[in-house]
Amino acid sequence: MNTPAQLNTVNLCRAYIAKRPCLDWRDYMRDGRDADGRAAYRSESRRITQQLNDARALLRFCELYSVDLTAALTVQGERLFINDKGELEYHVGQYWPTEYRAAVARAASNAIWHYWISTLAGELDVRSKIRAKARAQFGRGIASRWFN
Repeated sequence: MNTPAQLNTVNLCRAYIAKRPCLDWRDYMRDGRDADGRAAYRSESRRITQQLNDARALLRFCELYSVDLTAALTVQGERLFINDKGELEYHVGQYWPTEYRAAVARAASNAIWHYWISTLAGELDVRSKIRAKARAQFGRGIASRWFN
C-alpha cells in the first residue's frame, strides 16, 4: 500500500518530467541550412522523448508496487533530490534539457532495483535476476538503458 508521501513523490516526479525541455536550436545549428545540426537536434529531441516515456513507465511501476522512491531521492550527493521544503530539486550537470528526465528515470530505476533486491534476499546471482525481471517487466529497451 502506498503511503501519501510515496504518492506525493511520484506526483512530484511526474510534474517534473512534464516540463518542456526548451531545447534551443541555436545550440545545434549555425543556420537553417545546417543539415548536420538539424539531424543532431532531432536526434536529441527523440532521446529526450524516449527518456520521458521511460520515466513514465518506471514511475508507474513505483506507484503500482509501492516502491519507495522517496528513499532514492533523499540520498545525499545526488543531482536530483527532495530538498528541506519537500520540493524536487535538480543540480544541472551540463545541459538541463537533455538530462532532467533521465535523472528521474535513474532515480526510479534505482528505487526499483533496491525493491527487487529486497524481494530476492538470500538468492544467488541477484544482478542477473534483477536484469531478467526488468526485461520481463519493461522490455529490452528500458532494461538495457536503466538496469545495466
